[in-house]
Order: sequence, then C-alpha cells, then structure tokens
Amino acid sequence: MQTMLANRLQKRMRHLRKWAKRHDISCYRLYERDIPEFPLIVDWYDGEAVVWLYERGQTDDEGETAVWHQDALNQIQDALDLSPRQIFVKTRARQRGLQQQYERFGEQGHTRLVTEHGLTFEVNLSDYLDTGLFLDHRPTRAMVREEAAGKRVLNLFAYTGSFSVYAAVGQAKATTTVDLSKKYCDWASRNLQHNGIRLSHQHQVIAQDCWQFLAKEKRRYDLIICDPPTFSNSKRMARSSFSVDRDHAELIRACLALLANGGSLIFSTNSRGFSLDETAVPRAYLATDITQQTIPEDFRNDKIHRCWRIASR
Repeated sequence: MQTMLANRLQKRMRHLRKWAKRHDISCYRLYERDIPEFPLIVDWYDGEAVVWLYERGQTDDEGETAVWHQDALNQIQDALDLSPRQIFVKTRARQRGLQQQYERFGEQGHTRLVTEHGLTFEVNLSDYLDTGLFLDHRPTRAMVREEAAGKRVLNLFAYTGSFSVYAAVGQAKATTTVDLSKKYCDWASRNLQHNGIRLSHQHQVIAQDCWQFLAKEKRRYDLIICDPPTFSNSKRMARSSFSVDRDHAELIRACLALLANGGSLIFSTNSRGFSLDETAVPRAYLATDITQQTIPEDFRNDKIHRCWRIASR
C-alpha cells in the first residue's frame, strides 16, 4: 500500500501525457478514487496538482485520517516529482445542510493560465474548492465550438465563461454570458480577452440573477447552455433558494421560451440523484441524453455529470 497510489499515478501519467499533447490539453484528471484505500482526486495543471481529499470512512479518527492523508501526499509528490508548493490540497467532506457552491476558503491567489484545445483559461488553484475550469465538460465545450458558427449563443450560470469562449472562437454571431456573481463575470471577461475576444455588443457579459434575466429577456437564441449549480441559497437571487432537482422543470421551460426556431438547449447537471422530470420538456420538444458523448477520456467516472440536448421535434 505504501507505493500503490504512486504506481497508479505514474501509470496514468504515462498514458495521459501523450493523449493530452495530441489534443493540446495542459490540465486533466489523473486519478479519481481508483484505489479504495485512497479516496481522493488528483487533477494535473501543467506542472502543478490539485488534490481533493475525501473522508475515508466513519471509523477513522483524526489521527488515522492525518496519517493516510500524509501518506497520500508523500506518494503524490514522489510519483509526479512535485514539491509541496506545487500541490494544492483541499478537503471535501460530504455536503451537509445548505452549503454554498464555489465558496472561497483561501487567499493565496495562485492564479495561472492553462491551455485546452488550443484555448487559454485562467485558473485559481488555491482559493476555491473548484479552480474555475470544470475539466469534465471539456468535450461539451468542444461540441459548442463545433456548432456555434453564425449562432446567437446564451450561456447561463456561466461561472467563468468557458462555454462562451469556445462559442466565440467558434465564430458565434453573438455570445451572452450571464452569472449572478460579478467576480465570476469579471473572470469570464478575462477568459474571453485571453483568447482575443473583445467585450462588445456582440460579446456581452452580464452580472445578473439568471432567473431575472430569463424573465425579462426579449431576444431569441440559437444555442443555449444551461449548467446550473446543484443548490444555491444566495441572498442576491430573486428566489430564496434553488435546487436543480426541485426546480429544473421550471428552469428548462424558461430557457426554451428564449429558443429560436431550430435552436437547441444543452442542459447539464452534476446532481448525483438527478432525474429529468417528464413535465420539464413540452411535447413540441425532444430531450436527447448526450451524457456519454460529453464524458472525457481522462474521467473514469462516467456519472460525473448528466447532459441533454433539447430541441424541437
């Protein structure tokens, strides 16, 4: 067990390094709970690693947890030839109560640029539970770039705007990026600028509650991307809370109301217990499960998210 994790990491690195180079990808998932004794995730960010440590079991006390955590980190350093300063460690307990997504928990400010399919994105490896780039949606982003040409694209719950970057580089006629957080909208603006996309009437970033935007927007869109958080109770929202399991039918219908003739909605969620409500999609539309097309090669967990394309019949 002393070198089990290290051996697995080295094997994965040998395989994925060649694959990543072919596709011009500098950040990818190396390990996700492959070995039961090491329930952790390791993501590679071009010479640095982000490690999420999970609870191993209810029987471990604090001392036992500290021992296996340190053993895991030692093996990660050895396997990837990294110093402690090149590893960013985060602990991820089972979500309890009304925890907010994307909470800030650090102030190190370790930001850097990474590449994905030739595009450039800013990530923060130190200060948030997530880095600013969801690696599991890499194929979905590529799909958006392939079909964006000449289309008006709406990116809702946009986070740091990576879908908008792919759409804009894919020659979208226009992109509209909407997120409640001004901080993430500023980040999205920088990501567009990193890729040579100037903010303009053609490419807009809007800091607004997505529910309010959907209620007031008059324009129609050819492609809408909606990847909402599993849960939010932000005081800045028009509603007291949002649960994708509870509220997705209403959200999907609101998105479809803005869809142009012949357009499509890409709807995604990482809620593990999610079940698409049959009332969410009106009879005039067809929902196609495209999950398997959107799971990247570096992810062993094919349940990392669920994804549908919803379009008129």
